[in-house]
Amino acid sequence: MDGLEVLPVRGIGDVTIGDDLAELITANAPWLRDGDVLVVTSKIVSKAEGRLVEVPADGPEREAARERALAAETRRVVARHGPTAIVQTHHGFVMAAAGIDASNVDKTHLVLLPADPDASARALRDALLERGLRVGVIVSDTMGRAWRNGLTDVALGAAGIEPFRDHRGEIDPYGNELQLTQMAVIDELAAAGELVKGKCDQVPVAVVRGYPGAGTDQGAGAVALLRDAASDMFSLGTAEARAAGLRDAATLPDAPAGPAPAAPDAVARALATVAGSLAEGTEVVTTAAGTLRCAPRRATPDALMRLGADVHRLRAALTAEGLSTVVTYEDTAAIVAVSAARGMSL
Repeated sequence: MDGLEVLPVRGIGDVTIGDDLAELITANAPWLRDGDVLVVTSKIVSKAEGRLVEVPADGPEREAARERALAAETRRVVARHGPTAIVQTHHGFVMAAAGIDASNVDKTHLVLLPADPDASARALRDALLERGLRVGVIVSDTMGRAWRNGLTDVALGAAGIEPFRDHRGEIDPYGNELQLTQMAVIDELAAAGELVKGKCDQVPVAVVRGYPGAGTDQGAGAVALLRDAASDMFSLGTAEARAAGLRDAATLPDAPAGPAPAAPDAVARALATVAGSLAEGTEVVTTAAGTLRCAPRRATPDALMRLGADVHRLRAALTAEGLSTVVTYEDTAAIVAVSAARGMSL
């Protein structure tokens, strides 16, 4: 690959329901040629397809209407932080506010994502093919990224271009065989297109020229980029992860001793976690053998019942630090043996 050229398609103007995107694009970019990749902002696809929700122009009624639209577009809520909701859409995308947008549209409407972005990309590719152009099409939208500030455009739909460039099995210059490297090229091309589209310039389409293989076949679509739950290490939302942890804590079994002594700082963190939650009469003492001895100051029935709950709290906190625990009983005391675990139970 000798290099890439990224070109804006100007003059498309406002798109309304029923507009022929292929006609609008070719009329304003007569210079298109086979092998180009069109990066098309999802918003004009949604507008042409009528994916709009009517809402009041302002006031609390507008916010209520937006919340209803968000609920309708949401498969599950992944996280909330202040007014921001990160959700998984019915498509499988994880993004803020289900991709619902109020920019570049009149104040009485919200724009939803296309119902099937891959199908939208295929339809546009086929319409351009009927005009004699063999191109790739990417339907893009803006997303944030976990662990990183700022936004970038990514591919929601694609046709006529393979979504990945797969380097697995190739040998690098040092003789190492690549095992995991799959480049999400349609995301990279979407981001490149955004550099010339901008957000306020009314340039909803960019053309990336020079990428090899575009326009040769339909490709697998952007759906191939969605990681399935079985291989997603971060599939749980914050509320879901908390609920799963609480369920595991409720069924915490005695674990066999681990392979190594418990780290004192890990034990100290666990003790600090439960310090404010233990009953006033429950004492926890580290013995000479390195175990934790939990006992009530007075051996009343109520105190002994609370002791059992306190021991379980302590074990849950120790497990959260990656430690194994096993409990034995000595008169009115519980002895918690602690050691490093091979894996965390929670």
